[in-house]
Order: sequence, then structure tokens, then C-alpha cells
Amino acid sequence: MRIILCFIISIGAVFLWTPLFRQLADHFKIVDLPNKRKPHKKATPLLGGAAICCGVILAVFLKPYILGKGLPLLIGGICILIINLIDDIRGLPARTRFLLETLVTLGVIFYGIRVTFLPPGILGEMGEILLTIIWFVGVSNAYNYLDGLNGLATGSACINFFWFSSVLFLKNQDRLGFLALILLGSCLGFLPHNFKRARIFLGDSGSTFLGFMLAGIAILGNWAGDNVVRLCVPVLILGVPIFDMIFTTIIRVKEKKVTTIIEWLKYGGKDHFHHYLIYLGLSRVGSVLFIWTLTFALGLSSVMLSNDTAWEGLLTLFHACVIFAIIGVLIVVGRKRRSGWNLTPEDN
Repeated sequence: MRIILCFIISIGAVFLWTPLFRQLADHFKIVDLPNKRKPHKKATPLLGGAAICCGVILAVFLKPYILGKGLPLLIGGICILIINLIDDIRGLPARTRFLLETLVTLGVIFYGIRVTFLPPGILGEMGEILLTIIWFVGVSNAYNYLDGLNGLATGSACINFFWFSSVLFLKNQDRLGFLALILLGSCLGFLPHNFKRARIFLGDSGSTFLGFMLAGIAILGNWAGDNVVRLCVPVLILGVPIFDMIFTTIIRVKEKKVTTIIEWLKYGGKDHFHHYLIYLGLSRVGSVLFIWTLTFALGLSSVMLSNDTAWEGLLTLFHACVIFAIIGVLIVVGRKRRSGWNLTPEDN
């Protein structure tokens, strides 16, 4: 009951104090200013991520035993939030952001949070460290890129945390499941302030914080007895930001818009999944609801998959890839038919 109480407190606290964070952001001019490449019409506060993070900290303070191995992850997430909050306020070079995010990831790796499926030995360990860095930095920034429409990233995180916590409770991993549940509660408390007519944004700090925490829970969780299924479950739950990152990167590399990781981090354009849905005729709210529904469906598949065999896991993952391939084809065909599209950085 105390855990349920912490969940409710995280929702209520974030909901009630988000207006205070909005006023604080307005006072210190921590705002996202409108321009020709952004859809909002007035300066919008950027401390939404800080409000969510404080909600998580409050709930954890009330029930600290739930952290366990999640403590280094939460500390790393707070560091990621601070780094990107500085970027929101003053701006950081992409190279500096990448290096700092890599250092934070190395910190959580030091405390044992890393992928562990390669053969033992020095090459296996080096490979696991490299894959862990790619996973953390990739998912954190993929969630940042997903934060392009009101409520999209926050609502998607709610669904992701819901499915992570569901599988964790089914697998009797209560501590990590409670952490995911508290993150879900904090996002739910923030969502009413961020959906439709958003009065406050997550900011890069908030979206990367959520992405970092999701990436860490994906690694910490023991999702299945089979190693293949263990990999497939978190990939399915995080399927939308992974697809958006891969699809957008392929298009940008093919069109020679980016050639390095730093350019990839710096580049901003209206060529993400949610942008294409709008170009195909959906409204902004309709695009958000479409992505939420797809995210929910993939999470449902992950729950059904958690007790399956390797072949069933691969087939389920292949099924998801086919769905994304169909979506990708529709996007590419629709893009070719709209000759007026001009997907440049200035259009973002």
C-alpha cells in the first residue's frame, strides 16, 4: 500500500507543482522562444523535466528501499537532466553534450549497469561497454527527437513505463517495477500541462532524462529466461523511438545531411516520424494518438512475448519490423508525392 501511495503522491505532486516550475522558468527566462521553425506562438517554459525528476525524487525519498540497483541509474539520470538543462538555458556544443553523456554512461557502467550477452573475455567486455554507450546515448537522444509535438514524448513515456512495470511485476522484480511505476506516475502528473495546448515543455533536459531512465530500466530488467527474448522485450517496448532514430538517420545519411555523430546530434529538421504523419494528413493531436496507439500495441506484444521461446521472440520482432517497414514505405511514397516538402534544418 505504501508503494501505491508513493505512486499517487508522484502524480499529485508533479501535477500541483508544475505551475510553480512554469513560473520559475518564466522568471529566469528558461523558455523556448518561437521562431519560423517552431510551431508554438509564444515563449514556453522549459522546466517540465525538472518537475518530473523532482516528483521521482520525492517518491523515492518516501520509500528509498525500492531503488536497489536503480540508485546509480537515477543519479545518472539526474546528471543527464542537469547537462541538458544547461543546454536549454545557455546552449552547449553538440560535441560537449555527447562527451558528457558518454561520461555519465561510463559512470553507470562502472556500477554494473550494462548489456551482458556477449561471450566472456576482454573483447566481449569491450563490446558490451561500447554497446551500452550506444544504447544509452542513442535512446536518450531518440526520446529527445520524439519530443516534437505536445504531449508526444510524455505520453509515450507513460506507456513505456507502464509496460516495463507490468513485465517486471509479472517477473517478480518488484523493486525495479516500483521505480518504473513511480516514473510513470510523475509523467502522468505532468501530462495534463503538456498535452494539446502545452503550457510547459519537457525541454531537452526532460526528454533525455526520460530516455536515459528507460534505457537503464531496459538493461536492468530480467525480461525472460531466454537470451533472445530478453533482448526482444525492451526493443519492442521502445520500438517507436528506435524506429524514428534509425529511419531518420538513414534518410539523412542517404541525402548527405549528416556524416558524423556530432552532425547527427546537431541536426534539426522536420523529418521525424511525427512530422511525416502530419504531412500525410493527420492533425497534430491525431499524430500523437497514432504513435501512442502504436506504442501501446508494441508493449502489449512484449508482455505476450515474455514467456516465449527464442523463435517466437524473433518472429514477434520480425512482425514489428514488417509493420515499421510498411509505415516507412508509406512515408517515402507520400514524401515523393508532395513535391512542396522542404525538409531543411530551418523548417524544424
